[in-house]
Amino acid sequence: MRKVLLLMLPLLLLCLSGYAQDKNFYIFLCFGQSNMEGNPRFEAQDTISDERLQLLQAVDCPERHRIKDNWYTAVPPLCRCNTGLSPADYFGKTLLAHLPAKVKVGIINVSVAGSKIEIFDKDNHHSYLATAPDWMKKMAADYNNNPYARLVELAKLAQKAGVIKGILLHQGESNTNDTLWTQKVKGVYNNLLTDLHLKSKSVPLLAGELVNADQGGACASMNQIIAQLPAVVPNAHVISSAGCPCAKDRLHFTAEGCRKLGKRYGIKMLALLGHKIAETE
Repeated sequence: MRKVLLLMLPLLLLCLSGYAQDKNFYIFLCFGQSNMEGNPRFEAQDTISDERLQLLQAVDCPERHRIKDNWYTAVPPLCRCNTGLSPADYFGKTLLAHLPAKVKVGIINVSVAGSKIEIFDKDNHHSYLATAPDWMKKMAADYNNNPYARLVELAKLAQKAGVIKGILLHQGESNTNDTLWTQKVKGVYNNLLTDLHLKSKSVPLLAGELVNADQGGACASMNQIIAQLPAVVPNAHVISSAGCPCAKDRLHFTAEGCRKLGKRYGIKMLALLGHKIAETE
């Protein structure tokens, strides 16, 4: 009888928890500033949906019939209600194209245009927001004035449904030439690991380069600092932006550039999952 009870205990605990975690539901956390939230307008080709690609809605968007904290088939915008095409869109599409049909992908995107990495500082974000421009404060208010805490809140909710497999970052324009940026990113990453009970070995950090020098990127010098991230965060990987077209401001990727960068995030993640895929134009 004792042996039977021991065998039944895991099932009993699962029932008491109120959910069944699907190990084939891969969750990815995305954060950063405008390029991650989605700057270019999405086009018809970008709205072709697949029910295997899901979005955990971060904010209420009544005009899009979305309620925060609920899962929806992922169709841009993946960040707030009026944002554009994000690298996360084609990251997810790329994964689905090569992962087994039984695997689903879930995206969480908490990003704030124009913000420094300090906005995701668990302990000091208040002091950063105190001096932020009103338009940024308005964006942060959508995340209860604490983007980091909102990301963690959504991630914990997602962990009831699936397994967090990676973290995507695209940020740095507002920290250009900040030699402490890698340490600041490490702090955010380590806090996420701790607060979500994750292990670095199984949850890589993928960081995208800013608009590349080959496109005349206004902040391309920051890519030299981003390149140092793997030396500071052992399971960090830098995603090249070479050849990704940008807008006239030389800060934001075009829709084409965003698609290309998102695919590169996806190809890297697939390799880390054991699926090596060659990049094709």
